Amino acid sequence: MIIEVKGSAQAIVNASAHSLSLTITKQIHMEKIIGQEFIGERPLYCKHDLYLENVKIHRGESALKETSNITAVNCVFEGKYPFWCCENFVVKNCLFTGGARAALWYSRNLEMTDTYVDAPKMFREMDGIRLKNVQIPGAAETLWHCKNIELDNVSADHADYIFMHCSDVKISNFRLDGNYSFQYCKNVEIHDSILNTKDAFWETENVTVYDSEINGEYLGWYAKNLRLVRCKISGTQPLCYAENLILEDCTMAPDADLAFEYSSVNADVRGHITSVKNPRTGKIQADGIGELIIDENIKQPADCKIITK
Repeated sequence: MIIEVKGSAQAIVNASAHSLSLTITKQIHMEKIIGQEFIGERPLYCKHDLYLENVKIHRGESALKETSNITAVNCVFEGKYPFWCCENFVVKNCLFTGGARAALWYSRNLEMTDTYVDAPKMFREMDGIRLKNVQIPGAAETLWHCKNIELDNVSADHADYIFMHCSDVKISNFRLDGNYSFQYCKNVEIHDSILNTKDAFWETENVTVYDSEINGEYLGWYAKNLRLVRCKISGTQPLCYAENLILEDCTMAPDADLAFEYSSVNADVRGHITSVKNPRTGKIQADGIGELIIDENIKQPADCKIITK
């Protein structure tokens, strides 16, 4: 059975006794909807304390807007904007198709696990996001203006501008393919990840990356307090215009040339650096530097120490 709802009205499916039951816990009356389908606008608007299992949300808008205490298990979301202005919700083993664009905005306290998200513009203006075992193959303009975020074993593809203006982020085992990532972020910690992204970490503040691979041009420009620990770095002109930049036990690929221009830096690089250009101040230590470019355009105090073994 499919229930169609037009306008801002709401509908609850009562197809059979086994598909909708009311359970009572010690403190919460939990409504269950199992194996049903919805279509149209706002079919479950302003619902609270709701358990969904094997539910399909077809075309339409704002299926679960203004809700709280929602659990969705093995559900499929096809319509636009299904979770807006929601609080305290769990999404497990679900599918968001390409039509479910802009699915989670202006919401708080999400836990999403084992879920496939093929919809762009996910997660905006949110506080409290936990993603584990989540795939986001269509991640354009995803995770904007969010805070208090945790990712574990997440992949994101076609992910241009992911994490724009986010803060208080903890990430492990993240695979990213998409440019202009983490721009304007604050208080970010990343472990054991592969980031294929140019223009990453621009104008960030207090970002630390451990044991990761970062591939892409123009890494970390204008960053403050960017720290890279045991990372592999590739791409031309990395780490320029940075303030209080730290590299510990990092390696740099042959194409990571013209590095550190106008940066204040304390870098300990294992292996060879192709070229270094006009670092402003600090210390750069490496096994070798192919070309050191210091010219009349260097900025004061122009006292960076260069040490090679």
